[in-house]
Amino acid sequence: MCVRAQHGRTRAKRAWAWPAAIPLLVLAPLARAHDRHGGGPPDLGSAWSLSPWLLLPLALCLGLYAAGLARLWRGGLGRGIRPAEAAAFAAGAGCLFLATVWPLDAYGEWSLAAHMAQHMLLLALVPPLLLAGRPLAALASALPAAWARGLHRAGRPLRPAAGALAAAAVAHSAAMWAWHLPAALGLALARESVHWAMHASFLAAGLWFWSALWRCIREPRAGAGPGVVAIVAVMMQMGFLGALLTFAPRVLYPVYALRAPEAGLAPLADQQLAGVLMWVPSCLPYLAGAVWLTWRGLARLDRLHGPG
Repeated sequence: MCVRAQHGRTRAKRAWAWPAAIPLLVLAPLARAHDRHGGGPPDLGSAWSLSPWLLLPLALCLGLYAAGLARLWRGGLGRGIRPAEAAAFAAGAGCLFLATVWPLDAYGEWSLAAHMAQHMLLLALVPPLLLAGRPLAALASALPAAWARGLHRAGRPLRPAAGALAAAAVAHSAAMWAWHLPAALGLALARESVHWAMHASFLAAGLWFWSALWRCIREPRAGAGPGVVAIVAVMMQMGFLGALLTFAPRVLYPVYALRAPEAGLAPLADQQLAGVLMWVPSCLPYLAGAVWLTWRGLARLDRLHGPG
């Protein structure tokens, strides 16, 4: 009797073990897929970074946004989130895909220029596009009402910090400089956890900075002047670091001095291209933000001091 009972418990444990093992069966090949870069530079067909460090949070965020958008638009297309705003969020998600899933993350292990393009997308382009899609409105609609109210109350103390433009600009520049130190970049390429922590810090710094800028754009009392000053300060930091990489007489990153030739690249030329990418194209979103802020500020002045 005892043997039969024990056998029944063993079979029950096995029955529960299969569903519990499903996530492991899914994540194991993803983790192995991320390790493929150690064998050599990838081509476009194999330049995938299918890491659970990224895919699970990304799938959760995109799923919540889609669910919230669908619920809002049941009351009519454009209700709560306009189609142009949803398109901006989709473009931001697409840029995030290019930066972290395919192909820049894979190529970034062998080319500093690809790595720089990845970082600049995470700092300069992905955050404003995602924020333009009003993700908080979609999240509030996707979650149960009680959960949404709880998150709203929990986030209330963070609002002053979210709008602290000077602190956000400092964090933005600090992340950019700190992770482009040769030792820090080498550590990020050597350890996967540090690698994804680096990308997360770039994205977080970018979201903080651009959310503070959105406050300057959307709230008349915030004013355009501080936003323009913050943008100019950040662009100066980017320009200085980009010039440093472009005109350095030697390779500054030992890891790429070894890896770039394996990908058929001259290490110094690859470093110079990385500097140019940071110096010129990466500044365009910030320049567009400064122009937009200036235009909004002038329009407000015109309304205040116009005739009548």
